[in-house]
Amino acid sequence: MPPATRLFDLTGRTALITGSSAGIGYAIAGGLASAGARIVLNGRDPAKLARAAETLRAQGAIVLTTAFDVTDGAAVTEAVAAIEAEAGAIDILFNNAGMQLRAPLEQYEEANWRRLMRTNVDSVFLVGQAVARHMIGRRRGKIINVCSVQSELGRPGIAPYTASKGAVKMLTKGMAIDWGPHGLQVNGLGPGYFKTELNQALVDNPEFTTWLVNRTPSRRWGDVQDLVGAAIFLASDASNFVNGHILYVDGGVTATL
Repeated sequence: MPPATRLFDLTGRTALITGSSAGIGYAIAGGLASAGARIVLNGRDPAKLARAAETLRAQGAIVLTTAFDVTDGAAVTEAVAAIEAEAGAIDILFNNAGMQLRAPLEQYEEANWRRLMRTNVDSVFLVGQAVARHMIGRRRGKIINVCSVQSELGRPGIAPYTASKGAVKMLTKGMAIDWGPHGLQVNGLGPGYFKTELNQALVDNPEFTTWLVNRTPSRRWGDVQDLVGAAIFLASDASNFVNGHILYVDGGVTATL
């Protein structure tokens, strides 16, 4: 019997991570690289991508970059085809690109609603579909959509974000149902509250931090490195019979009132 650690080995596999020049996406990219995967970083800013890639290469990672807008269907299709032709098959996709725009719901601007939904939901459909079309022909592939504790829970001032992450949760299940028969595994990774650029205003708010720490059974903010093990699991052969599941990495927030 091969050693269990081999189940988590990503050597020889290529992983595309959207929104990966910083924050959670960057941490996931570094984690997958540490397990042996070749990484394709994505974002809209080529200079920021280049800096992120340089840092990962200095740590021994094999890194490519591709700058495209994940909300533009034509650009997504073209970019995925280019990766497949020039870098080889995409074995792993992390749909990580996302954004947050906070405001009371009665004051929320329609333009911001549409921008948030395009970034958080449309991108998952567009990139997921473009990559899956290639994976289906090979009858293998891992797609992981980054959800959130807000896929399950709400808070004041973020109703549109909660709606978007609820949609990603259910889209993940739908993808698993449609593409599972073709040999794909599609799952969700649900971070709790992590110290990232997206949450910097909350991190800097002592009142919120006190509330959060007391609300979280693990009694702390999450660190992006806390996501690496779960990300490798969902990307690897260790999860070959896990499909349509949302794995929450939240310190226990979704376990308690």
